[in-house]
Amino acid sequence: MRRDRGRDRDQHQERELSRERPRGPGHAEMYAGLQELGVANGEDLKETLTNCTEPLKAIEQFQVRLRVVLQTENGVLLPSLQYALPFLDLHGTPRLEFHQSVFDELREKLLERVSAIALEGKVEERYKKLEDLLEKSFSLVKMPSIQPVVMCVMKHLPKVPEKKLKLVMADKDLYKACAVEVKRQIWQDNQALFGDEVSPLLKQYILEKENILFSNDISFLQNFFSPSPKTRRQGEVVQKLTQMIGKNVKLYDMVLQFLRTLFLRTRNVHYCTLRAELLMSLHDLEISEICTVDPCHKFTWCLDACIREKFVDNKRARELQGFLDGVKKGQEQVLGDLSMILCDPFAINTLALSTIRHLQDLVGQDTLPRHFRTVRWHEVTADGFVLFPLSFPPSKEAELITRFLPLLMSFVVDDHTFTVDQKLPSEEKGPIPYPSTIPEAFTKFLQENRIACEIGLYYILHITKQRNKNAFLRLLPALVETFSDLAFSDIFLHLLTGNLTLLSDEFALEEFCTSLFDGFFLTACSRKENVHRHVLRLLLHLHHKVAPAKLESLQKALEPTKQSGEAVKELYNQLSEKLELRKPSPAEVTETPSMELPLPTVPTPASR
Repeated sequence: MRRDRGRDRDQHQERELSRERPRGPGHAEMYAGLQELGVANGEDLKETLTNCTEPLKAIEQFQVRLRVVLQTENGVLLPSLQYALPFLDLHGTPRLEFHQSVFDELREKLLERVSAIALEGKVEERYKKLEDLLEKSFSLVKMPSIQPVVMCVMKHLPKVPEKKLKLVMADKDLYKACAVEVKRQIWQDNQALFGDEVSPLLKQYILEKENILFSNDISFLQNFFSPSPKTRRQGEVVQKLTQMIGKNVKLYDMVLQFLRTLFLRTRNVHYCTLRAELLMSLHDLEISEICTVDPCHKFTWCLDACIREKFVDNKRARELQGFLDGVKKGQEQVLGDLSMILCDPFAINTLALSTIRHLQDLVGQDTLPRHFRTVRWHEVTADGFVLFPLSFPPSKEAELITRFLPLLMSFVVDDHTFTVDQKLPSEEKGPIPYPSTIPEAFTKFLQENRIACEIGLYYILHITKQRNKNAFLRLLPALVETFSDLAFSDIFLHLLTGNLTLLSDEFALEEFCTSLFDGFFLTACSRKENVHRHVLRLLLHLHHKVAPAKLESLQKALEPTKQSGEAVKELYNQLSEKLELRKPSPAEVTETPSMELPLPTVPTPASR
């Protein structure tokens, strides 16, 4: 009976082994490494059972040999094991489960030991130990149970032998399983493979930025520029790229080259943001190997502090300008990177808002901006990194300071004068109507000068945020034609629609809606799908404020065409559903009987 129980147990264990043993192509290859090390494996047992005439007897003989090995070569060398195993058998614990638990525990100890070796002793000695261990264990790299140990050894080697790197790179499963430290060694000599890894992350980053710009949650309080630089650098894409690069200068240069190429090709300014965020993420981690060799590091660090404080004071403006002036002739690559960093929307936002604030201070001081100091923004041209200052030649820069900025200051004075006049008692008010015309010079500046256009647009955002309806309607016509259509860019429209929520009550007025929609938005909806989307977003948020007649005409004007994208069609359908809910029911449309009683007819008295 005892023999039968033992036989049943043996058959149970064989079934367990059959279930646990991996199947499919590559199984023999996976365990071939054991034979190279002189260790019997499942393939040996399979061959034994295939060629024997009495399977049960063969299993019993295999177990006898296994018990001998267990106490000598390949077993767990514990004196108490001889008594522990029968005790576990009495509890119905399969030998496989016991040995697997011991194996897992030993593997964890071995992983800890490998990590400790990587930190102990002299550099040459510890790396020699790891190289020897890798040489002995690499043949088992395809065994799932041993693979983590091999990968751990490779992870701690600063330079894995080229032959083994090629074997890992050639096997998709091994490549996927290896640590990022090993992948860096593969990537640095294989730009195409690295590009395949980075490309999805760059696409994800751009998509995330666009999703923020087109979010249906319109608010001037929480907009595109609300997150702090530190918060933005904690984003998934930036953190992944930072980890992929590590301290490898070559990989960092590759990522920068990808960003430069994509920016030149697409003109998408979000790549400029990523360039700055990536450098500052490495700065946060104190990766001196990269920060010290990037000539843009100190400039970006200074500008990042300005963005964090949302203001550029005179001291930092001098520092930033000093960095730009310090770039020597022939350093086009450095100028190109500085240009990208300055084209970052977060940098432009900070510089423009600081300019508006400085102008307000100058008005309060009765001072003209003759000595106003601006940072000369730069831009990369389409034919490469040949640069020109956005302020153009010195004569043009002087024109910007002596003509355009005073013009903006005159708008501030007009607003202040009109506001003060309205607060005076009626008998003291003067005949000061609000100016309704735009100086021709202002419109021309917005069309021909990039810096003037950026500052002008931010001034319009400023007066909208101040709920200054008169100033907004006065300057709105100048936005129809601007430098590179900046007034129809996603970032400006995102900010403008958010600020317009502060003027929500004005949407009930026909004059306001006509100026805003017919005079501005609808002039570009047919040729720019992004404008179409922003208008629909705005109406989804404020449709209940717009007069029914105007809303109906806008609904017709904004109807998508066959060429419209899915995003526009979806927004339009959402708006149509909301408008359907606003329509009165048939019962409400039925005329309510009048409650007024007719007056009795009174005869006219006869004249005398």
